[in-house]
Amino acid sequence: MNRLDARTEALTSVSTSDPRISALENQLKEAAVEIAELRARDALKTQFLANISHDLRTPLTAVITHAEILRDGILGELSPRQMESVRGIISGGRQLLNQVGEILAYARGAANQLTVVPSRFAMRDVLDQVSGLNESLLKKKRISLTVEADDDVPVVDADREKIAHVVGNLLGNAIEFTPSEGRVWLRARRGSAPGVTDGPESIVVEVGDSGPGIAPEHHDLIFREFAQVDSTPSRQHHGTGLGLTIARKLVELHGGKIWVESQLGQGSRFFFTVPLRQPD
Repeated sequence: MNRLDARTEALTSVSTSDPRISALENQLKEAAVEIAELRARDALKTQFLANISHDLRTPLTAVITHAEILRDGILGELSPRQMESVRGIISGGRQLLNQVGEILAYARGAANQLTVVPSRFAMRDVLDQVSGLNESLLKKKRISLTVEADDDVPVVDADREKIAHVVGNLLGNAIEFTPSEGRVWLRARRGSAPGVTDGPESIVVEVGDSGPGIAPEHHDLIFREFAQVDSTPSRQHHGTGLGLTIARKLVELHGGKIWVESQLGQGSRFFFTVPLRQPD
């Protein structure tokens, strides 16, 4: 028996005879079992969130649809006070439906159930589509919107619905945090994320606003799950805190990057990239 074999045999003998080592091994086994149970519970929780969020969408959509029927006078004319109440139902229902959608998207992402279904489309078309969906809110707050896309921006192979979701989240935040008479903008150009020199050619989408801005120490915080820069109960802006987390997830599914450039009092500019060549 050589010297190495002798040492190995000695260590084995110690590990089987020393009660402290045996107790440590038992603790490690118990910890492994507990970790497995926690992971299983977390998977069940995620699946529950996905199921309940999906089931809530149907009755919420029905409530909004019936309220819109009343608003449009299909069942008869409403008084001004009744019309005001119906519009409140529609507005609150849509807000709740959007939040349920955010929870559903988050749960699917946590369960790795999000997939990219690519198609060819022009990024300018998506920017115009999202801006049109927010037209009424822009008018309500008297916020001006500019949409631009460079002439050399090519069509892209990506999941149009998910890219529109990202742009919608970012534009919705820009409108919410921009005061009346402010401005927001959407831009698309060729480019890459900061510090990326050897990656695939990408389209850079910018969503900017003239709002209050974000302190640099909070730039990472806002992309975290359920994070709110102002988390006090009296905060002016409410939500699930998942919008930017989901946006980052959807961008990364495409192999892109998302980041923010902002200073307090100087507005915010959110950027994300969509590679022209999608990863396998």
